[in-house]
Amino acid sequence: MTTVLIADDQAMQRFGFRMLLESQDDMTVVGEAGNGTEAVGLVARHHPDVVLMDIRMPGLDGIEATRRIITSGARTRVLIVTTFDLDEYAYDGLRAGASGFLVKDALPEELLSGIRAVASGDAVVAPSLTRRLLDAYAHHLPAAPGDLPLAADPRIASLTEREREILTVIGQGWTNTEIAGRLHLAESTVKTHVTRILAKTGSRDRIQAVILAYDTRLVNPR
Repeated sequence: MTTVLIADDQAMQRFGFRMLLESQDDMTVVGEAGNGTEAVGLVARHHPDVVLMDIRMPGLDGIEATRRIITSGARTRVLIVTTFDLDEYAYDGLRAGASGFLVKDALPEELLSGIRAVASGDAVVAPSLTRRLLDAYAHHLPAAPGDLPLAADPRIASLTEREREILTVIGQGWTNTEIAGRLHLAESTVKTHVTRILAKTGSRDRIQAVILAYDTRLVNPR
């Protein structure tokens, strides 16, 4: 059973999410929060598998709530559900530690599959969409570290040359299948490399690895 917390300042939106989730045999809603402060508190109390997190909420917004949940060490994963066309903070939410991103007008089956994916440890945003998202909001990237070599970043320094190469193309939006074909590797070998990259860099999932590739300038925005 996947436990879910709904964080959204719109009561009707929370009601709609609850009705959908409770119609599923493998999901249960453990609580609702109308702002980020409530969400952080309810996560500490109920330890849900997934939080459906809105970004624009009064008081503590979804970005800071996500950051606090992740830095607390909670096993809870955050799935941002917001209005992409209007919300310029989606990138910040992912960078704060969210494991996925969906728009509020997503189809019900897309939302349900997204929750299941995040709960199982996967990232929801497809690699190609991740690249477009990061490119669109590249101005949120921290300032470039000048002439500081990449090797000075311990997360990058810990990687082998092949792992650094694969992290770079992950940041460019390549899927495992594309990496295997273009680098002449077995797909199982690519998966092993990706698993090691996530472990060595402390990335929770593929999205966080993409963000790392941008932050360390392995990949530069278009």
